[in-house]
Amino acid sequence: MAENNLIIDAGEANGNAKNRMLTLFRAIIKHEGSDLHLKANSRARIRIAGDIRPLTKDELSNADIEEMVNAIMSPIQKEHYRTEGAVDFAYDVDGGDRFRVNVFRQRGLTSMAARRVNARAPNVNELHLPPQILKLAEFHQGLVLLSGITGSGKSTTIAAMIQHVNEMRACHIVTIEDPIEYIFTDQKAFINQREIGIDVADFHDALKYLMREDPDVVLVGEMRDRETFAAAMQAAETGHLVFGTIHASTTAQTISRLLDLFPAEERGLIRQSLVFNLRAIITQKLLPSIHPESARVPAVEIMISNPSIRKLIAESRETDITEVVRGQYAIGMQDFNESLRQLIEKEWIEVGTAYEVSPNPEELKMILKGIKRSGGGIIG
Repeated sequence: MAENNLIIDAGEANGNAKNRMLTLFRAIIKHEGSDLHLKANSRARIRIAGDIRPLTKDELSNADIEEMVNAIMSPIQKEHYRTEGAVDFAYDVDGGDRFRVNVFRQRGLTSMAARRVNARAPNVNELHLPPQILKLAEFHQGLVLLSGITGSGKSTTIAAMIQHVNEMRACHIVTIEDPIEYIFTDQKAFINQREIGIDVADFHDALKYLMREDPDVVLVGEMRDRETFAAAMQAAETGHLVFGTIHASTTAQTISRLLDLFPAEERGLIRQSLVFNLRAIITQKLLPSIHPESARVPAVEIMISNPSIRKLIAESRETDITEVVRGQYAIGMQDFNESLRQLIEKEWIEVGTAYEVSPNPEELKMILKGIKRSGGGIIG
């Protein structure tokens, strides 16, 4: 798409701050962008297919941005931004599209990043995710983690898994999110969605009251700290299915990040709790696609807890997990290189893109030549 075709006049909406913001949101929707970025004394920018490009003809002043963001924030959100320097919330546009908005202060000025999400919960096929992910949503107890860097699609994948539970199981689902992104409509399941800062003060309080709400399935939007993870683990230990997201780029790093939340003297107990309660870790990356159906497609690593995985976690050998995953494709596991191979074979991504993101490019070259490395033989 030519850059000139994106450029709009952010002041065209008769000077009304709310309408000016809606003009920008609608431009993101029109051009099928994923994110909107505003920064004082800079042009508004749009992310399309992973690249950030200018969206407005003119620069926006700090006063412009503050007027626009204030026009879409509630009094509580404005006060939170004033005192904390950042605030998260969701905003609906024209009753269909939804944006996850972060307003933050930088160098004393106001900036904004807004990610476009569909108000309707997606399904696995629409997201081009491996079908075995649905099986992971069918556990009745334990912890299922979604990991990846910021912008890797964790929230969208987990929403698809929750939607699968909603369609298949008569149960009570409670989500705790900051902010709520996807709006679920009750099907077989009965769903309550709690938003941090509106329905409850913080994740810790939401999880503290959780057991009184009689849930079967729980979504913790993000495991940011020790208290949140400890409460989520307790919910898993007491017979609930718990989904959570965490920022990490590999399965091994996911486990390390969780352990790092705790002081050294408590990590042994946390390891044992993971051994007994962790059901799966899904780690993903969003890649630029060459397929006409989608601008980006996920590469997905899937680890399912089995005796070999549990043994490695118990023995502090999580760096060896990828070797076990590589040898267990038959039961639904897959490492990143296997996911990349499939995406290349299905003509979703360029080979060069796969090499750039592969954790082991040389091994991927061998796989693409038909030489598969054996795995799973490291357990003593």
